[in-house]
Amino acid sequence: MLRRFALLLCSLTLVLSAPVQAVGTSASAAVLMDAESGRILYAHRAQERMLIASTTKIMTALVALEQGQLEAEYTVGEEDMAEGSSMYLAVGETVTLEELLYGLMLASGNDAALAVAHCVSGSVERFVAEMNRKAEELGLENTSFANPNGLDAEDHYSSAEDLAKLTAYALNSEAFVRIVSTRSITIGERTLTNHNKLLASYDGCIGVKTGYTQAAGRTLVSAARRNGQTLIVVTLRDGNDWQDHKNLLDYGFSSFPRTACLSAGQPLGEAVVRLGKQPTAVLTAAQEISYPLAEGEKPTISLTFYPVLTAPLPAGTVVGEAVMRLNGEEIGRTEILCGEDLAMEMRRPAG
Repeated sequence: MLRRFALLLCSLTLVLSAPVQAVGTSASAAVLMDAESGRILYAHRAQERMLIASTTKIMTALVALEQGQLEAEYTVGEEDMAEGSSMYLAVGETVTLEELLYGLMLASGNDAALAVAHCVSGSVERFVAEMNRKAEELGLENTSFANPNGLDAEDHYSSAEDLAKLTAYALNSEAFVRIVSTRSITIGERTLTNHNKLLASYDGCIGVKTGYTQAAGRTLVSAARRNGQTLIVVTLRDGNDWQDHKNLLDYGFSSFPRTACLSAGQPLGEAVVRLGKQPTAVLTAAQEISYPLAEGEKPTISLTFYPVLTAPLPAGTVVGEAVMRLNGEEIGRTEILCGEDLAMEMRRPAG
């Protein structure tokens, strides 16, 4: 059986154990996260459990999208009436789940949240149980939901970091992004306008959700995309949240650009070829590995592959694996491929 061996291509010449935090906020808790990698680029009391107000509705929308049908119709009842912000549902009117989700995420309708719960699960209690089940599935250890709208309750809380993780997951849903990035929509005779001012004032903003109660203060989750990179900002109890989010997003995009550490098809070395027309074969990376890197950060890469290949062998055959690390932590991996077709050497018969 062919042996495997590991080759260390490069060494880490600069170690940065944590990002240099060149920005601050007015928030009691805040986090800036790269959505694809999950790397935390800025954090302040990011794991502290706090009231989160209507940013709760990110989970409400997510559960509805995963368990409900957008075209499902629902007739509004007395049990859907709620205090606070509203999309002004009327008892007896029939709406679709999709229309309710626009009312939930644009107008921040507490009535829409109750109607979504009833439409999807039949009761608020069952729907909230699904919200908590999803939080557990996503590993949100500092999160608990008591209702689908975010009204203050003792057992209703989350953290800035958990909200960022939740949002990163939710952004994988095209329907979620479509809804939260909509500035305004007219449904029948009802016009809904998104409360998120960053959609109009920050280039690349794609959502996500505002929130406020007197006890929670101003809460805000935002996301923006530039140059193929998506950043998420969460601030809790922040009186200057609009500007703080702009500052944090600017900091993230400028200080931690998404960098291609390895390109698909990039040569990684050579292997000896047995019984082939050529003595060696080029080995290449199957996929790109990219990561948000600060200036001066240099990942290491380790390669494990078969040092000897036997012809014939088609290009694209998996012959090993490459693992990228930063400060000792894995940031990506990809298969190593035989980069070319290896033809067998034709030998003449003896005599």
